[in-house]
Amino acid sequence: MTARTARTAVLRTPAGVSLRYQPRALAVAGGCAVVALAVGVLLIGTGDFPMTPAEVVRTLLGQGGPAESLIVNEIRLPRVATGLAVGAALGLGGAIFQSLTRNPLGSPDILGFTSGASTGVLLMIVLAGGGGAAVASGAVAGGAVTGLLIYAVAGRNGAHGQRLILVGIGTAAILTGVNGYLLTQAHITEAARAVLWLTGSLDGRDWADVAPLLVALAVLGPLVLVGCGRALRMLEMGDDAAHGLGVPIERARLIMLGAAVLLVSFAAAAAGPVAFVALTAPQLARRLSRATGPGLLPAACMGAALLVAADWVAQNAFPGRQLPVGVVTGLLGGGYLVWLLVAERKRGRI
Repeated sequence: MTARTARTAVLRTPAGVSLRYQPRALAVAGGCAVVALAVGVLLIGTGDFPMTPAEVVRTLLGQGGPAESLIVNEIRLPRVATGLAVGAALGLGGAIFQSLTRNPLGSPDILGFTSGASTGVLLMIVLAGGGGAAVASGAVAGGAVTGLLIYAVAGRNGAHGQRLILVGIGTAAILTGVNGYLLTQAHITEAARAVLWLTGSLDGRDWADVAPLLVALAVLGPLVLVGCGRALRMLEMGDDAAHGLGVPIERARLIMLGAAVLLVSFAAAAAGPVAFVALTAPQLARRLSRATGPGLLPAACMGAALLVAADWVAQNAFPGRQLPVGVVTGLLGGGYLVWLLVAERKRGRI
């Protein structure tokens, strides 16, 4: 990127602290955040008891009646909050993976981390018959174990670039077979429950489902955006350049990989393995912002906007029948993946 297409500004505080930022990237992040919140308000007003955006906002501010307050705050708001948090976590995690692999195809869907989370959930449902908390813990454990396995197989010197992608694709293929076998061993009720989770859905979500993800975002978000953002930008220039600029390469890469795996795993625990958001959100954000770095904040905001928009489509595409949000993201994201593969082939990268 040239300086003209990705202008950088410097903010200096009275305390003498300087902060470098890209105005266009901040504008894109702000615009995506506004879109995400606006669609969220529309979603809260959608349902058997329709409400106007003004009524929704008034109820959120504590000025609605008892019926409106129950519907908004206890039934619909947790679902929208889950969608926003899951989208932000997937967008942020996907941006980290694509930056570390230096490849637009480096998303958790392709690298096998969502398959690992699915394996953990299936083990909890099929073998242990666990409930909601057990399913959530299984998703996090499955994603984390898969991350450790891929990192161990790829090796310290291969935890980036093509080797990580190839190891991830192989791991995803193996776990897909394992998941299929586990489904065949489940009782019909357990299999139906597992298939619904594997599709990716926000239906019936409450505050208990989204609370662990919100805590993860509150802890890992600042760590990634503030603590490791500069290191990630330096790593995009290559290990030699990053090392010359004083970046502890292995430690920074391990921290970023761990944070990304946990973000994706907690997102899967909250809503299932929602497909392709982690792939498309960072790419769309980078194209809009023309960012020279990983564009973490725009990717997170774009992910939140994409997921709540997909949920709105899922609820309104077919009157009287709701689709799981994972179906919508799969259809749209699959088309984007085909376009991306064609574009990368034309550039000679694959």
